[in-house]
Amino acid sequence: MSIWDNLFGRTPASRPGGEPDHSFGRYTDAHKSRENYAAWDNALDAFEEGDFLDSFTAFMAYLRDEREDNVKWKREGNKIYFELYQGSKRVTGYADREQLRATARIARLEEENAQLLRRLTDMNYELKYSRFALDEEDCLTIIFDTPVHDASPHKLYHALKEMALRADKQDDLLLEEFGSILSPVEVTHLEPISATEKQLKLDFLRTHIQDVIDYLSSGRINPEEQPGAVAYLLLDLVYRLDYLLIPEGHTMEALERMHRMYFAREEDQPVTFKNVRLLQELQHLLLRAPESFAEELYAGKSTFGITLPASHDRLGSLISNELPNMDWYQDNGFPEIARAIPGYIAGYALFNYATPPPDRDLLHLYYRVTEDAYFRKLGYHQEFLDREGRPARRAIRSAITDIVDRHRREYPRLRPALSHLDFDTVSDFSRSFLVMVKEMDLGK
Repeated sequence: MSIWDNLFGRTPASRPGGEPDHSFGRYTDAHKSRENYAAWDNALDAFEEGDFLDSFTAFMAYLRDEREDNVKWKREGNKIYFELYQGSKRVTGYADREQLRATARIARLEEENAQLLRRLTDMNYELKYSRFALDEEDCLTIIFDTPVHDASPHKLYHALKEMALRADKQDDLLLEEFGSILSPVEVTHLEPISATEKQLKLDFLRTHIQDVIDYLSSGRINPEEQPGAVAYLLLDLVYRLDYLLIPEGHTMEALERMHRMYFAREEDQPVTFKNVRLLQELQHLLLRAPESFAEELYAGKSTFGITLPASHDRLGSLISNELPNMDWYQDNGFPEIARAIPGYIAGYALFNYATPPPDRDLLHLYYRVTEDAYFRKLGYHQEFLDREGRPARRAIRSAITDIVDRHRREYPRLRPALSHLDFDTVSDFSRSFLVMVKEMDLGK
């Protein structure tokens, strides 16, 4: 147990009873509470008045998410100790009247390796605020330090975000590539996932990838003549795996690479070529050793998000542009492609955007309905599909009402048109559901 464990009285995490407490998708810090925004204003005022420790205390309150329990701090005289979590990594540090210093350990170096150290040195040129270093206990570490008079809340946010996100991403990648000379460090805060849940997620990944491969191999669609249809199918799968499985390390990087690969603006690469590359990447994930995937599954806390804030209108535009493409596939005997289009829309939005909370909750409900069997296996009790595979009208309407009630204070105009929902088939529901989301008024 480290000095930080003793300082903050760390005890093993536990989940409350009742419904499962699973997380899904990418964490976002784009939409904070009124208390958080008030703390930010206090941090700015205190910094302008030269009360640097008071400013930093308020800044910690701004970062804290009560649901995540992601940030802790303690003041002892003229010194503040703090820690915050980002996935598999923990950032610890202190601030006094002279300076602020933060560190995040990535892994312990068991033996020197010129290739690894050279790579980290090159990465230093990519960092704006922090730097990679080797600490006194031979741990690869990211460090940020600054005089307190230069530690404005704006600078602190970007600096701590840079080091936290980089540390969280690099530990898994470096441990997989240099596992013979690196060992994990400071992972006691992670909440383990049961072997049963890991197997369920592995089965989900393999089954869904294989289903897409089988469909594309069946001859029911010509990939050369209909590359757009294939793209919808593949990208829906990429975003579905990312949101529902929340993998770290190699798998997360592979999914992000597939997204970047497809949307890269390279005029000499037709969609058919990009589809082939996406399919190859998915096949590689299918063939990976189960134990490698299992190591990438764990429950952590986050402080900083990587998705970009987006308005409800941005989501509405995405729905308006893409959803009409369902019609042709639905009318011409390609129901699999038709179902993939709303999946692509929901997945793309959740992968790329920090949408307003009501939008995010409703897009999650889309997955709850369309992947009802998966959620049931995870331990959720509510059924959103009936025995014939049709959307469950009463359960879905009740879930939407609960979402509206949860956000009524912040969004008083939120009144989804439940009467417009079509529950005949999953495809009909998906289409009508996204139209309902698009037409909502999130004005305040």
